[in-house]
Amino acid sequence: MGSTWKERLAGRTQPDWEREIDVFEHQIALRKAGRIEERLFAETRLRRGVYGQRYDNGRRHDGTREQSLEFPSGALTKGPETLWDAPGMQRIKIPYGKLGAEQLEVLAELAEEYSDGILHVTTRQDFQLHFVHIDDTPDLMRRLAAVGITTREACGNSVRNVTACPYAGVCATQAFDVTPHAHALAFFLLGHPDAQDFGRKFKIAFSGCRDEPCGLVFFHDLGCIARVYEGRPCFDVYVGGGLGAVPTEAKLLAEALPPEELLPLAQAVSRVFARLGEKQNRARARIKFLVKKLGIDEFRRLVLEERARLPHDPRWTAHLEAPPVEDERPLRPGGPLPPGPYPTGFERWHATNVRPQAQPGYVVATVTLPLGDLTSDQARALASLARRLTGDTLRTTVEQNLAFRWLSAADLPAFYEGLLAIGLHEPGASQITDVTACPGTDTCKLGIASSRGLAAELRRRLEQVGDRLDPAVRELRIKTSGCFNACGQHHVADLGFLGVSRNVGGRRVPHFQLVLGGRFRKNGSAFGLPIGAVPSKNVPRVVERLTERYVAERRPDESFESWVARTGKAAVRKAIEDLLETPRYEVDPSFYSDWGDPRQYSIEDMGVGECAGEVVPFVQFGLAAAERETLEAQMRLEASDAPGAAQLAYQAMVTAATALLRHIGQDVRDADEAVAKFRTHLVEPRLFHDPYAGPKFAHYLLRAHAERPWIGATADQARELIGEASSFVEAAHACLERIARERAAVAQTTPAAGAAP
Repeated sequence: MGSTWKERLAGRTQPDWEREIDVFEHQIALRKAGRIEERLFAETRLRRGVYGQRYDNGRRHDGTREQSLEFPSGALTKGPETLWDAPGMQRIKIPYGKLGAEQLEVLAELAEEYSDGILHVTTRQDFQLHFVHIDDTPDLMRRLAAVGITTREACGNSVRNVTACPYAGVCATQAFDVTPHAHALAFFLLGHPDAQDFGRKFKIAFSGCRDEPCGLVFFHDLGCIARVYEGRPCFDVYVGGGLGAVPTEAKLLAEALPPEELLPLAQAVSRVFARLGEKQNRARARIKFLVKKLGIDEFRRLVLEERARLPHDPRWTAHLEAPPVEDERPLRPGGPLPPGPYPTGFERWHATNVRPQAQPGYVVATVTLPLGDLTSDQARALASLARRLTGDTLRTTVEQNLAFRWLSAADLPAFYEGLLAIGLHEPGASQITDVTACPGTDTCKLGIASSRGLAAELRRRLEQVGDRLDPAVRELRIKTSGCFNACGQHHVADLGFLGVSRNVGGRRVPHFQLVLGGRFRKNGSAFGLPIGAVPSKNVPRVVERLTERYVAERRPDESFESWVARTGKAAVRKAIEDLLETPRYEVDPSFYSDWGDPRQYSIEDMGVGECAGEVVPFVQFGLAAAERETLEAQMRLEASDAPGAAQLAYQAMVTAATALLRHIGQDVRDADEAVAKFRTHLVEPRLFHDPYAGPKFAHYLLRAHAERPWIGATADQARELIGEASSFVEAAHACLERIARERAAVAQTTPAAGAAP
C-alpha cells in the first residue's frame, strides 16, 4: 500500500474525477506560490465545494469561542506561511440524497479526521464539513471519489446538487419514480461544457407528484414534476424560481414533456442562460431575472430554438434504455410489525417517523437529526444498521434528516433500539419540533442572527410541551434563515424567521423578521412575506402566542396559511405588537445577546443623550414608518388592490431613503429629489452597499422609480415589489449602522473643541 492517499486509492476512482482532483491540488500549490490571482482561484475552489467560514460566533474543535478569524481572503496576500491558517467548510454533493453504508462510513471518517467530528445535512440534501483545512481537501476529495461521491460544482456559478423527493420509487402517491431521471440529469450536467459559463448558481429539483412538498419544485431554477399524460410518463418542467431576498415562483416552461426530451431541454436551458444571463451584476444574475426580463413565452421560444440546434447526444436517453444504476433492492423480506411490548418511546416515534411504502411489508423510517447534525460515531452506527437491515437505501432529506428506505416493518423494533443506543430516536420528523435552520452566525460569513441557536431553543421549548401540543399545531413547519439568502427556506414555512438586526439605544440587537403566508405543501408553491421584526429573544413567545390563537380561532380543517389569510396580517401583527419591542439594556440585557452566545451582540455605542429619557433619532421613526407602509402594502394586496399595493411598496422605499438622507443632513422635497439624492449621497459613496450583495438592494428603489411598476401591476408583480421593499428597508437599517460607525470613527480621530492640534 502506498504512503499517500493518492497512491492507496490508485485505480479506485474514475479517471476524469482523479484528474480533476490532481488539477485542483496543483492549483492550490500555484496559489500559494502567488501564480494564480485570488479572484480566479476563489471560483476554482468554490467549484470544488470549498467555502470560507466565520469563526467569531462558531463552533470550535475544543468547544471554546475565540477571537474573530476570517477565512483567508486577506491571508492570501500575505505569503505562503499564512495561507489558510484558518480552515473553512467543505460541501459534498449527494445527488437526490442517495447514500450507501460505505459512503456514510467514509463521511464519518472524514468528519473525524479533517473536521470537528460533525456531519451536517443541508436543506439541499448535501453534507457539509466545517473547520476543514484547504491542504486536506484534495485527499478528502480522493477518499470520497473512491466511493462514488464528488464535490465538483457543489458551490460556485454552476449546477448545484440536484435534489429530489426522498420517497421517490417507494411512494404510494407518485406518478412514477423520478430517481433515474434525477440521476441521469445530475451526472449529465456535471462538468458539461454548456453549464460552465453561468453568472450565478443553478438549482434543479424533481418531484414525483404535484401536491406534496417533498421536491419543492416551485422555487428552483429548473423544476420537474412527474405526471402521467395519455398513459405515458412525462414531466411538467418549470423554470425561473428562486428564494433569496425576493422569492419568485417558477414558470411553466414545458408541459407533458417526454422523458427522452428532459436532458436535451435542460441542456438548451443551460445554453440560453449562459449566453443571455447577467454576468456583471451578480444581484440579478440568477435565471429568474432572465425569465422575467424576456417573459416566459420569449424564453420558451429561445430554448426550443436552441434545442432544435443541438446535435444528438446518446447520453440523453441512455438511462431509459439500460437498467438504472441506482436501482434499489430490499435486503430482507418484508413483513408486518410484530406485536408489542415495544421499547420505551417506540409508539410515539413510530407515529411520526415511519411511513408505509407502496411495496407491502416495507416502510420508510426517518431519523430525526436535530439541526441536521450527527456525529461520526452516530454515522458509523447508522451505516451498521443499514448493512444489517436495509442495504444502501438511505436518502438525505431537504428537512435535514436521514430516511431509511426498504426497511421491513418486522424490523422496526430492532431499528428503533439501534437509534435509541446512539441518541437518534427522537420523534417528530417533519413536524413543528423538526425546525429547519441554515448555519447562520455559527459558521456562515453572511449570517446576521443565530438561526441555529433560535432553532435549538424553539425545538427545546416545543418538546417540553410534548403531547399537550394541539394536533393542528404539531403539523406546522418552522424554518429559520440567518440572512436574506434564505438557505433555511423560511419563505415556505408556516412560521418563517429571517435574521436581521436593529439598533436600540446605540446597541445592536439580534432580530428575526416574522414571515407568514408561506405554503410548504404543493411543492412550496406560495411564499410568505415579513410582517415585522421580532427581537430574537421574543421569538419563542411569538410562536407560542400565534399557535395558541390559531388553535382558538381556526375553523374545522383550516390550515395555518388559510387562518393567516382570513385573519389578515394586520390583525396578526397587532396580536404580537408588544413582542416587537426591545426593552432597554438596563432593564433586560439578555435581549442584547443572541441564542447560544453569551457575548453582547453589539456595535460601538452611537452615544446616548444625558437626559433622563432615551433620545430616539428621527431616522428611526422614518424607518419604522417605512416598515408600516410595507405592511399596509400587504393589506392592499390582500384586498385585491395590486396597483395600490405596489405603489405603497415603492413609497415605503422612498420613505426609508428619505429618512436616511435627512439623517445625514440632506433636505428632501419629493420622491424625485429623494431618489436623486439617494443615488448621490448613499449609493455612489457605497454607504448603501451590502458587504456581500453590493448595490443589489439600492437597485430595488432606483429601478422602481424609473419603471413605475405599480401602473397596471398584477398580484404577482405587487408581491415581488413588496418583497423588494421589505429587503430595502432592512438594508436601510444596515446603512444606518454603517453611517453610525463612520461617524464614530471620525469622532475618534478628530480633536475635541479647544484641544491642542
